Order: sequence, then C-alpha cells, then structure tokens
Amino acid sequence: MRDEQTMRSGGQLIVDALCSFQTERVFCVPGESYLPVLDALYDTKIATTVCRQEGGAAMMAEAYGKLTGRPGICLVTRGPGAANASAGVHIADQDATPMILLVGQIAIDRRHREMFQEVDYQQFFGGMAKWVAEIESAERVPEMMSRGWHVATAGRPGPVVLVLPEDMLQQQSSVPPGITVRQTESYPGAGQLADMQALIERAKLPLAIVGGSRWSAEAVQQFQQFAERFGLPVACSFRRQMLFDHTHANYVGDVGLGINPKLKQSIKDADLLILVGTRFSEIPSQDFELLDVPNPDCTLVHVYPDAMELGKLYVPEIAINASGTGFCQSLTTLVPVTPHKRQDFIEDLHKSYQTWSSLDNTLTVAETMTRVMQHLIESLPADAILCNGAGNYASWVHRFYPFQQYGTQLAPTSGSMGYGLPAAIAAKLRFPDKMVVAFAGDGCFQMTMQEFGTAIEFGAAIIVLVVDNGMYGTIRMHQEQNFPGRVSATDLVSPDFAVLARSYGAYAATVNDGEEFPQAFNEAVESNKASLIHIKSNPDALTPTLSLASFQ
Repeated sequence: MRDEQTMRSGGQLIVDALCSFQTERVFCVPGESYLPVLDALYDTKIATTVCRQEGGAAMMAEAYGKLTGRPGICLVTRGPGAANASAGVHIADQDATPMILLVGQIAIDRRHREMFQEVDYQQFFGGMAKWVAEIESAERVPEMMSRGWHVATAGRPGPVVLVLPEDMLQQQSSVPPGITVRQTESYPGAGQLADMQALIERAKLPLAIVGGSRWSAEAVQQFQQFAERFGLPVACSFRRQMLFDHTHANYVGDVGLGINPKLKQSIKDADLLILVGTRFSEIPSQDFELLDVPNPDCTLVHVYPDAMELGKLYVPEIAINASGTGFCQSLTTLVPVTPHKRQDFIEDLHKSYQTWSSLDNTLTVAETMTRVMQHLIESLPADAILCNGAGNYASWVHRFYPFQQYGTQLAPTSGSMGYGLPAAIAAKLRFPDKMVVAFAGDGCFQMTMQEFGTAIEFGAAIIVLVVDNGMYGTIRMHQEQNFPGRVSATDLVSPDFAVLARSYGAYAATVNDGEEFPQAFNEAVESNKASLIHIKSNPDALTPTLSLASFQ
C-alpha cells in the first residue's frame, strides 16, 4: 500500500510542477473548475495575479513569456473562460512565444453529455497551439507538465494548452512531484558557418534581417559585433526592433508596415539576404513581394530554430537549424579573412534610416503626436519598455522611437488589438524598477481597459497613453481607400478616459495639445503609480504622414 504521507492531489501536483519550472508569477481569472490548483498556490511563493477577463490574463502570460524566454503561465476556467483566453493563445502562436494555458474541465466520467461549459479543447485550440492535451489522472501530472514545458520552449516556441478535469485535480497520487526542465538549444554546423562566411565575404550588397524569439541580451550583442566585423547592414523584422540598437551605425530600419522605400528597394537589390529568427511572413515580406515563393531571386541564408520552417516558404541556399542564442554564440568564432569594403553602402542605408525616422517628416495636422514622441525620445531611459497593441497609432512608435536594448519592446506581430495594456502590466510586475509605457488607441484600449484595475490592485505603476481620434482609424483608412465617401461602422464614442482612470485612484490627465504633454507625462512619472494620459489626437491625422483630407 502507498504511504499516505506522500500522497498529493492532482491540484497539488500541478503546482509542484510550476514550482519546478521556477515559476515566479501566474495570471488568472478564478473559476470553480480548478479550485484545487488555486488552493495549492496558497502555500507557495508563486505570485498570483488576478485579472478581470481571461483574454487580458492570457496576454499578460504571453508578454511574460516574451520577456523571460520561459513559458508564461495562465489559468482559466472552462468554456467561456477558455474561449476568452484564446486571444492570448493566438498571439503566442503567431509571435512564437512560450506559454502554458491551464484550463479547467468537467469531470472525466461526464464528458460527451454537453455538460455545463463543456468544450472539446483539442478541437478548439488544435489549430493555434503546439500541443493540446487533457491530463486524465493525477499520476501523469508530472509527465504531462514536463512535456508541456519542453514543447512550449523547443524549436519554434509557442503555446501549450493542458486541460485539467475537476475530478483529476482531487485524485490522490504518490508519484514523485519533482520535474527537471532544460532549454533545448540548437547550433549551426561548422561547415554551415564557413559556407555562410564565404557568401558574406563575396557579397557586394548583403543585408541581414533579425526577428522572432529565442534571443537574449547577450545574443543581440554578439550579433551586433558580428555585423561590425563583417560589414553587414542589419534591419529588424516587424515589431522586433529591440533586436538591434537603432543608434548603431549598422542599423538600417524596420521591415514592417510603412517600410522605408529605400530599405525596401535594398532588400530587393540584395545579392545576399540573411534571415535570422524570422519566418519573413506576410507583413515583413510586404505581402510576399520582396522574395519570390518558393525560389528567392537572391542568395538566401535562413537561420531558424525549427527545421519545419526552413524551406516552408523560401528555399534557402543555406538552411541553418539553430536558435538565435545558439547561432549568435557560434558567430563569435568567425573572423573575416579580409576587411570588408562596404562602409559607404552601410553608411548610406543608415543615413536613410535616420532621415526616414526623423520627426521632421510628420504632417502639420499630426503635431500633437509629433510633440508626444519628441518628449518620449528625449526623456525615456534606454531600458524603458514600450508596449502597444494594434492600430495606426502604433506607427509612431515603430517608425520614430530609437530602441536600443533587448527586452524593451512588447508588441504583437499577430496584430492583436488590446495587447498594450496587459503587456505593460506583465512587464512592470516583472521589472518593477523599469519605466513601462503602454500605447493604445481609443479602440485598442477599450478591448482590455478593464485590466487597468489589475494594474491598480497589484501596484503596477505603468503609464498608459491613450491616443484618441474618435474612430477605428486603421479601418477608416482602408475604408477610404476601398470605399471612398461611404463611412460605415468606424466611428467611436468613448468615455472620458482620464475620469475613468481617476475613478480607480490613478493619476490621470487629458492632453488637448502637444505642448501640454511633457508636463502631464512628468507628473505621471512623479506620481509613482498607475497613470493614464488621454491624448486628444486630430482625426485628420490617420498616420504620421497620411491625412484623412487627402482622400476627400
């Protein structure tokens, strides 16, 4: 017989596994379907962040995964709770972020009766998660949790969904609770590095584009030094601008929405293109215009941590199955045979980036946001973390803000609205000593604005900038382009966001003119608590360089 002293419930074993993962924090909306897990968390040092809606909780967990490289943990109840959380799972999928979603479930012996809140999670999440599984016995909890961690982090990272039947969580088992987890690294072969070096030294117009996940601050520094030694201009893929210092002489811009035309042409003209960590999907490829599928016109070196992605869209000359960290570590051994002769080429592209990203290029009607960005560029510390969701307002960050350090950008390549606020909360809870600024449009903010209460409750002193132009601006832009003069379903009526924030006890201010912003922002910083600045933006300024009036 088993020793009763060693028996643990399924809920306790789940939390034992989280402790083995060295989990610092979980994000959740409580539900009766997984109460044994909540009870087991009570006796640990794991911080439990209670959110207002499961979508916000999942986005916070995803952002935590982006920042740490370890799976962000989210717990939600069955049925509607899981459905709400799917927004964050989709972000983790498209952004290649390690994440584990733990979902409550009905009792095992009652399945397939359309029980209250019953969902087939394998069908529901199967198309967007790396692995979906139901843990049917407490005995298998350590095994399944270990597998979930390793699937989430291996190769191309992504979300794992583990389903927890309520009766399994109460089962008792004497299975040993300890789990060992290790990150699986992949490295390039010596021959591949030699072949790549030969291509670089022969190239006249090479260009490297970095993106994706599986990076670290050390890897970013190693790649920067490699670019210096070999004379490579470097661009960052869509919403991955923290992967190369924008003030560095080899930086040439971001490859995303609203790309610099000169950079776009340089990619087309490149005789050697090196993609590191990026899949070069629809947005960075400019709707697959920059590289032919499947056979690119230029010589292509593709470095990616998942072999299944190599050759999936583009057939490379050299396919290197390696993580960003493993690849960049190997680059430290490479030394040029002869000095490169591309300094003028690099300087020309860097100057083009500087000109393109100058606030002198913005419209007069966009003067409020121009002044906002000018103050942020001048005042934010280099390690400040900037977060945003989706909308034309985000182009102000992507085009003009000079990211300089790894870990300073949280932005969804999936294009998910509502992401900026939850991501900022996760960032501030992880790095309380860093300044964290969330950008959101009036439409974007209202997708998850209830999570402002989470920031207040848990003391996340973030600064939220709500850019309010009274409409779904991005959709209005496309509407004017495709259905001119037929405005439909794009106007927005919003609350007074500053009054809303004050009702939570936050610092808040309304900015009607760009000249008012510096004082409001400085007061927000000095308040040392969650803050919101409601920025009234001219609706004529659809983007920094495109006006609504130009369509009329």
